[in-house]
Amino acid sequence: MSMKVSGNYSDSKTSYAERLKAEQSLDQAEKAGKTNKAQKDPEAVDKIPVPRDEYTSSESSGEKPSGMYHLGQNKDGSRKIVFDDPKKSGEKCVGNTDQVDREIKRLKEKQQQLEQQIQSAAGDEQKVRELEKKLAQVEGELRQKDNDTYRRQNSSFSL
Repeated sequence: MSMKVSGNYSDSKTSYAERLKAEQSLDQAEKAGKTNKAQKDPEAVDKIPVPRDEYTSSESSGEKPSGMYHLGQNKDGSRKIVFDDPKKSGEKCVGNTDQVDREIKRLKEKQQQLEQQIQSAAGDEQKVRELEKKLAQVEGELRQKDNDTYRRQNSSFSL
């Protein structure tokens, strides 16, 4: 058995905005003291239709039931309607950036080593230039890899 709450209020002759406007005008009139209970038209209030939900069986509507509600039992064993949230039943995916993080850590360590080697080889110009080239290359690689875009592209995902 399934139920459908119809959003169609065809028996309603006025829209929500019109009803709201009518209620507000009655409230304003009461606040201003322009009308009293004896003068108020009791039929005017009755003319504003109140929309109500209506039951439409899935058999008569011809629509397939959503399957999100089913009859279940609570802790006491009595019957209750259970809602299956489609957002909760979806698959969960876990991203892992450990490999990228290790690669970035390795590059940062290499950068520190090269900086130390440059400081220790201050007398040898040839060696300093060579180490500075390697350092510039490592720094460029770090700039390229140490960002969110690279992490997203190179992370591994599992269910």
